[in-house]
Amino acid sequence: MTFQELDEFETFYEGNMDKEGYSSVYIQRSGRKRDGCGIFYKRERTELILEETIEYNDLVPANEDPENSDKVKDEENIDTNNSDGSPQTDLPEDRGDPNDPRVRLKRDCVGLLTAFKLLEPPHHVIVLANTHIYWDPDWADVKLAQAKYLLLRVTQFKDAVSERFSCKPIVIVAGDFNSQPGDEVYRYLTSGISESSQGYSSIGNEPEASERSPIALHSLYSFIGGEPPFTNYTPGFTGTLDYILFSNPEHMQPVRFLRLPSVESPDIQGGLPNENHPSDHLPIGADFEIR
Repeated sequence: MTFQELDEFETFYEGNMDKEGYSSVYIQRSGRKRDGCGIFYKRERTELILEETIEYNDLVPANEDPENSDKVKDEENIDTNNSDGSPQTDLPEDRGDPNDPRVRLKRDCVGLLTAFKLLEPPHHVIVLANTHIYWDPDWADVKLAQAKYLLLRVTQFKDAVSERFSCKPIVIVAGDFNSQPGDEVYRYLTSGISESSQGYSSIGNEPEASERSPIALHSLYSFIGGEPPFTNYTPGFTGTLDYILFSNPEHMQPVRFLRLPSVESPDIQGGLPNENHPSDHLPIGADFEIR
């Protein structure tokens, strides 16, 4: 199971999920945010054999000028506690100068890369990535930069797993991509082609890269018939933002999937979260058959 915007990991989720037989991997966002990405897995059925973290702040150009570097450090060191020492919540986001790539790319978004070996023969190896992409639709270049960096890191990790464990791992990428079908991030993830020169190769410190994705992925729900009309349902916004992507459909096929409620469903009326759905995002999921 993959979670995004997961907080209270150490104080609640880690221990309670452990009691249910799940081990976990977690990364908290940097900066002033207190949530992160988590992966929970049944330790009686799978073994974690390798893990890495993704820090999208790595896209910030390395040649920061001292004046800007000091400004960023000052912002990071702002006291985010109340007078009684308790943490503040719902802090406003100070995004700085949007025209400075050193500031623009520093969004404190993160991800996880993990490799699991199934304990049942024939011991397939699966690479599972979990991520949360930046939210703002007006900053589409930042989201695309993060998507490109994500797939670059996934490919490098898959190759490392393949070499180290002498296998051909299947890849699953899950997360909140804050992008709807038709957005360039979605098109890049599912078609492998970027129509824009915007991205980390043009505004970050990574070497120039092809505009073609280094790995072919298929969106789960699109593969089985079509994306759901929404995965995020609030009074102010309704749309599909969350996806499960997978490689090698000739070796792994979805056999069952989680159906989402329709807009007429009584359990979502008035918007989310509510007593039926504790998040404004609906869960998505599937069972896969590995061949």
